Amino acid sequence: MTNPSEKPPEPKSPSSWVKKMQAAVGDSLSSVTKFLPIEQATQTVTGWFKVDEAEVTEILQKVRSQLPTTEALLVGKPQAGKSSIVRGLTGVPSDIIGQGFRPHTQYTEQYNYPTDDLPLIIFTDTVGLGDGRQETSSVIRELVGELAKDQTEKRAQVLILAVKINDFATDTLRQIAQQIQQQHPEVPCLLAVTCLHELYPADVTDHPPYPPRVDDIDRAFAEIQRSFEGLHDRAILIDFTLEEDDFNPMFYGLEPLVEALADLLPEAEARTMAQLLDHREAGQQIGNIYREAGRRYILPFSVMAGTLAAIPLPLATMPVLTALQVSMVGALGKLYGQTLNPSQAGGVVSAIAGGFLAQAIGRELVKFIPGFGSVIAASWASAYTWALGEGACVYFGDLMGGRKPDPQRIQEAMQESFEVAKERFRNPKKNSKKQ
Repeated sequence: MTNPSEKPPEPKSPSSWVKKMQAAVGDSLSSVTKFLPIEQATQTVTGWFKVDEAEVTEILQKVRSQLPTTEALLVGKPQAGKSSIVRGLTGVPSDIIGQGFRPHTQYTEQYNYPTDDLPLIIFTDTVGLGDGRQETSSVIRELVGELAKDQTEKRAQVLILAVKINDFATDTLRQIAQQIQQQHPEVPCLLAVTCLHELYPADVTDHPPYPPRVDDIDRAFAEIQRSFEGLHDRAILIDFTLEEDDFNPMFYGLEPLVEALADLLPEAEARTMAQLLDHREAGQQIGNIYREAGRRYILPFSVMAGTLAAIPLPLATMPVLTALQVSMVGALGKLYGQTLNPSQAGGVVSAIAGGFLAQAIGRELVKFIPGFGSVIAASWASAYTWALGEGACVYFGDLMGGRKPDPQRIQEAMQESFEVAKERFRNPKKNSKKQ
């Protein structure tokens, strides 16, 4: 029995965790594979993932404060294409986006991509705007309050006004844009005119080359721009449809949208968004709907891993990488119907990654890390996180199918995806041009 007079042990701090792992691994990671058999090296590596939930939470809080997060305020009527903009920027299927939006205030809801813990993009959507259910002044008050809060958190912001190409009843939207501009003139505004195919001539069955040269669209676009004159910084035409609509490409005008956002956002946030779009095609090379959806979650975590690995943070070594991966595996588990707490997610990471990482140390890590306290190379961190996510998808896929996870198949999937991801993240611009 514990003596009541004894003080409870002090909670472990992240710095003590780092010291513990440094002592366990030694002055150099190369010693792990140089002096230990592969089985024992695997056990040593596996121990890295046995993290305390409180430590994971604390690290994720620190990581979140360093992320180049953007909040996009989506203002528009129902059916104006706001959720399609989210789908275009994230690649996440519409049903998952619908489940991901959560009530935020009385008249807004939010979707954090990829997760609530570590969002790279926060989409704040106005609910029921223009259907008479709420006062415009109340919506304005909530949006202005949201912008003020984000400025306190030093988060990048952008206002996206979504207007259908054939909708000219825009007084409410114009009033909202005017009030936001008056109180927050520093927040850029992008006017996104949507649903272009509704004005295509009857004999046009697919998207024309961008930008579309259709008289009705030209006249409507000019009129909408005049209506919002002085209230927007950029205006673009987009038409994001569903697969069953048979329009090609499905995300018509996506590149101009990303370029416009890049022009309006700070450098770090613009770079992160560009990276997300650079690698989107990777998720479209596989037929399984869960693997494809899973890659939409793997990608932002891989981008985060590379971003943070390049920042000289006190914790930007294995603890940060592990915390990111624990959060990623938890998100992937939820996608496959497995709800995991951080300890359980860490166990999955340990189970599927130990053998792979122990082998990778000799071939890869030593090239980048002369000592355990060094910052992990950005491309390696991104590629390894991607490979781990692919392995987790195989693991959860086996469970979903009622099968026992196959370690060999998981390792093969990780190794294959790791080699591909190394090249992809080493030169994303080059690879994006190949797609």
